[in-house]
Amino acid sequence: MTIALVLLSGLITIALIIYILSGKKGKPFKRIASIYSLLFFSLFSILFVHHTDWQRVSDRVKAFRTDHNNKPITQPVEAVVAHAEAQPAPIKSSVLLDAPVINQFPGLPRGCEVTSLAMLLQDAGVNIDKMTLAKAVRKDQTPYKEADGKIYFGNPNIGFVGDMYSFNNKGYGVYHGPIADLADQFLPGQIIDFTGSDFEEVKKHLSKDTPVWIITNVHYKELSPSLFETWHTSEGLIDITFKEHSVLITGYDDKYIYFNDPQTGTKNKKAPKEDFIKAWEQMGRQAITYYQ
Repeated sequence: MTIALVLLSGLITIALIIYILSGKKGKPFKRIASIYSLLFFSLFSILFVHHTDWQRVSDRVKAFRTDHNNKPITQPVEAVVAHAEAQPAPIKSSVLLDAPVINQFPGLPRGCEVTSLAMLLQDAGVNIDKMTLAKAVRKDQTPYKEADGKIYFGNPNIGFVGDMYSFNNKGYGVYHGPIADLADQFLPGQIIDFTGSDFEEVKKHLSKDTPVWIITNVHYKELSPSLFETWHTSEGLIDITFKEHSVLITGYDDKYIYFNDPQTGTKNKKAPKEDFIKAWEQMGRQAITYYQ
């Protein structure tokens, strides 16, 4: 009943005010309308103030303020995680990680790529060895052939080319694609193949304490074009060098890049920074790591 009176008095007040503002003739009636509008407005105000639960209103206002002052509490977990992942990781001035080191000898004279991958996976906590990876990595079985002054062989972007186990037979190596696919079998959804990025991206991952698998050459500096030859493969022409090599980058500072070298079994070996980066870029900026 009280609510009905509040609404009725409010509606009558509004109707009278509209009539007064309409500009229609009838001054005596407008004076009466003005008086009644004031009376009904007063009645509406008294009823509204008297019957409103002000304690409840106060509690609602406080709750609203608390909600908006503590947004992280009300945000979904997914939004918080996405926000954290979107924040760029700071690049440290220097890094030197303690990653596992594995020698590709004996057993894999041409197995630097899978041996470096074994180091990366072991760093991630995977119990794996180089020989298991050598067996599992995808292969390009195209036989070596020379004809009309051209070389026909496999493509390292498809799989390992030639004999990984002996220098007595023709062989070469394998590039990032098959290696990333192999790594994903042991760390599903955690492998990052950021081939093609600049070296700052390598430093970002190292700054997060994760080593980086890469392709370079055995001299760790840019090679002369004379050290490359062109092969005809099932996927088209490709330029390769038998100086190709793979290592696991473990750190850097203002002068050097540090890496675990499977060819010598040396931990945190170092090479001049500018030379090392140029060698890596010449081999296609191939790089793989994992999410922590």
